[in-house]
Amino acid sequence: MRDNLFEENKKNEMVNWRDEWKDMTEFIQNKQEPYAKIVFRFDNEKDLQDFAKLIGQKLTNKTKSSWHPFKPHRGQLNFKWGEE
Repeated sequence: MRDNLFEENKKNEMVNWRDEWKDMTEFIQNKQEPYAKIVFRFDNEKDLQDFAKLIGQKLTNKTKSSWHPFKPHRGQLNFKWGEE
């Protein structure tokens, strides 16, 4: 295995990822399903903002979904790398 997975192959050969992945630990991401899902509809911006204030979240007419209590999107999570 190469010392650096990001280093370019010096011979410009195709590298099979399966060869590089040998003995790597398995990663399984379980899908997180909500307990319940409810669709709310609002007649106007004031009603939407009243509801947003009530649940303590920022909502706009482009908001498609949200968790309550609030959970950040995947892109906003802090990831950590650790070795045993």
